[in-house]
Amino acid sequence: MESNTSEIAHEFVPFFRVYKDGKVERITGTKLIPPCIDPQTGVESKDTVFSPENNLSARLFIPKPTNRDKKLPVLIYIHGGAFCIESPFSTLYHNHLTTLVNKANVVAVSIQYRRAPEHPLPAAYDDAWAAIQWVASHAKGDGPEPWLNQYADLDRAFIAGDSAGANIAHNMAVKAGVSGLVGVKLVALVMVHPYFMKGEPDSLIKFIFPSNQGSEDPRINPASCDAGRLELSKLGCSRVLVFVAGNDWLRDRGLSYYEALKGSGYSGVVDLVETEGEEHVFHLFNPEGEKVEPMLQQFVSFIHQV
Repeated sequence: MESNTSEIAHEFVPFFRVYKDGKVERITGTKLIPPCIDPQTGVESKDTVFSPENNLSARLFIPKPTNRDKKLPVLIYIHGGAFCIESPFSTLYHNHLTTLVNKANVVAVSIQYRRAPEHPLPAAYDDAWAAIQWVASHAKGDGPEPWLNQYADLDRAFIAGDSAGANIAHNMAVKAGVSGLVGVKLVALVMVHPYFMKGEPDSLIKFIFPSNQGSEDPRINPASCDAGRLELSKLGCSRVLVFVAGNDWLRDRGLSYYEALKGSGYSGVVDLVETEGEEHVFHLFNPEGEKVEPMLQQFVSFIHQV
């Protein structure tokens, strides 16, 4: 008997539904925008494949031509969306990276990763590391992407992300510290409203990360398990900036991460910025809000401290 595509097998609102025939329907985060030259800022973007085997691309951003007269810091950005929605090509992230590149005067590499539930975690972690390795392949100026060869200073690399992307960014900084990263000098990690667990994983994580190790998995619970706290001390960068929002349901988890990192023996500098009265990733959903500009200026100032 054929399955009925209208029958829902699993549902995680507002993210996705899985139907009994295997079809996945994403509920939000599906609006896309092509690369372009932004008419307001002059920031230029384009897409380039970094993983042909998994059909993954990065969206690259460079500042307006008058700001490209010297090598620029590199911002490797990992989008959020609970590991299962959004992409570098979605309107939210395209617009956000355009703004960041214009304000910070950096080259940005906004990376795509395979999303759950079709590709359960740890696929996203593997893809993010592959993207970083791809960026590193341009260290001698002869990599496959001309923009990185011409404009990117890989001795001044930042990795950043929001929500689930901040989780992935943290794990990439851990991997860089533990395994080493040749070709890129990772100077700092920026985490915006990071998505971590406290205690046992929730139902979404259990579904999209079936191989997780529960409350003792350092990838999702770095502040509250022994392995996670040990990894914090080994982050492969010298500075960390953590953003939290006062009305965010993840606020306490971001604060726990900040406190755990400070107490871990990590030798670098750790900063915390809290935006009171705001919700999770408010800067993406309301980019014209009065508290967005101060937040972005703190982000930019952190980059310019190098």
